[in-house]
Amino acid sequence: MLARNLFIFLVVVGAALAIVSLSLQFFHLIPTTPMGEERPPQGQGQGQGKSRKRVIPVPNTEAPEPDPIAEAYGYCNTPNHSEQAWEGHSPVDYKLLSIQVMIRHGDRYPLYAIPKTKRPAIDCTLSPKRKPSHPQLNSFIGHMAQGGRGRWEGTLSSLPRLPNHSTCEMGELTQTGVVQHLRNGQLLRLAYKRHKLLPPNWSTKQVWVETTGRSRTLQSAMALLYGFLPDFDWSRLTVHHQWSTLFCGSACDCPARNRYLEEEQRRQYRLRAADTELERTYADMARTLGLPPRQLRAANPIDSLLCHLCHGLSFPCVAAGSALGSGGCLTLAQFAVIRRQQLEDEVDRRRVGLYRRYAVLATHPYLNRTANRMERFAKANAPGRKPRAGGEEAFTLSSAHDVTVAPLLSALGLEDALFPRFAARVVFELWRSPPATQGQHKGQGQGLVKAAWLKGERSKGGNWGNMFVRVLYNGEDVTFHTTFCRSHGRNAAQPLCPLGNFLSFVKKDMFNVLNATSYHNACYRRTG
Repeated sequence: MLARNLFIFLVVVGAALAIVSLSLQFFHLIPTTPMGEERPPQGQGQGQGKSRKRVIPVPNTEAPEPDPIAEAYGYCNTPNHSEQAWEGHSPVDYKLLSIQVMIRHGDRYPLYAIPKTKRPAIDCTLSPKRKPSHPQLNSFIGHMAQGGRGRWEGTLSSLPRLPNHSTCEMGELTQTGVVQHLRNGQLLRLAYKRHKLLPPNWSTKQVWVETTGRSRTLQSAMALLYGFLPDFDWSRLTVHHQWSTLFCGSACDCPARNRYLEEEQRRQYRLRAADTELERTYADMARTLGLPPRQLRAANPIDSLLCHLCHGLSFPCVAAGSALGSGGCLTLAQFAVIRRQQLEDEVDRRRVGLYRRYAVLATHPYLNRTANRMERFAKANAPGRKPRAGGEEAFTLSSAHDVTVAPLLSALGLEDALFPRFAARVVFELWRSPPATQGQHKGQGQGLVKAAWLKGERSKGGNWGNMFVRVLYNGEDVTFHTTFCRSHGRNAAQPLCPLGNFLSFVKKDMFNVLNATSYHNACYRRTG
């Protein structure tokens, strides 16, 4: 009898707990995703089965507040975690023709020093025995010693090919930065290996490398290139110099771009000045250091504090009674306030839209060269065309800065993309679809493809027959988030974005936001 009553009691308790558990899941008070399992990003992971643990999902209309500290660690991009790269993925039988890569340089020493504090103690020489390291680091160091055999445009030959100061100089690439790009190059090599993008005897024309005149961008380019093409032949390599951080070549003169930038900077200033918590934080930091708040702001302390955070160093301290300061250490809470304001600035920037207008004009010259390369490659690979002697530029690498990559993302319409972290990469891929659909006679299929290609080339905007593009940011496929391909159906007959969409965007459509029809028209048109 006692056993029977105990059994009934346990059944009742179990039922009650089940009801409570379901209620908690309904109101999202406990997670419905297993620990250690990540949900796929929105719009991805479809068709892989529904989660049985999901109970009546409630749409979340409010984006969660970003965590400034977690975001800062993501910006550091410390090379000690696995990363999945989606470069080189395509439907079956598609042929990869070319890739164009823009990178931000790797981790660097601060550009500014916080007055009255010690500079971060970081060694900028390279040593395979010091972390973070990379299996190719030692051979990379040896290969760079042979760099005199390469061709260096302009003043690039006078820059060091490796960081080489035991106490880092301002803005110098660190060992972390070198390892970040060795990893980038290795990821791309593994992603593209099966596509045989470059022949073993690749020519000077097929590999194009360009960099600004800073040692950190040149060294980052060399690290990625070495990871991608280990022990590359220096005699085949020319490194080109881009004098502008916008990579605008001969098309840098654009008065309207400068006006939009000035308006954007005024917006930033007004937003900062209205942030009372930020003002108090700067005043507290200045009091600790014994500085006027204005002088501290001018030193851009977030740059140095980020370096401390990324390298696991304690934040700067000053002794009590030092000059007029109260003494003490700068804190993580103060750092978080400055980063919080920067994240809010990015939201306001998207809302106002001035930066987008600036970005379109700032990046059009680079995007125009990118589009022209794709167009040449598409024509060279058209049915019946003979390959050009020496080949086309199958691999292009542009080594740049945050002020280059950030406007590029904005101009492409990737407004929700994270601010470019150290060693960020943007990749443009050009693909050709199979020459004939299954079941067609080979000759008939080739004839149909040639007719479709010619029709696409002549049509307005065109779809360039069987040519397609992909855009990736830090290994994630963002093609269908871009302005030029957002409306192209993922489930269309062709699952990639038509090249014609990209060409039409660069040549004309990207200027719609400026109510203009061309780059020249947008740059020089008088307003008001």
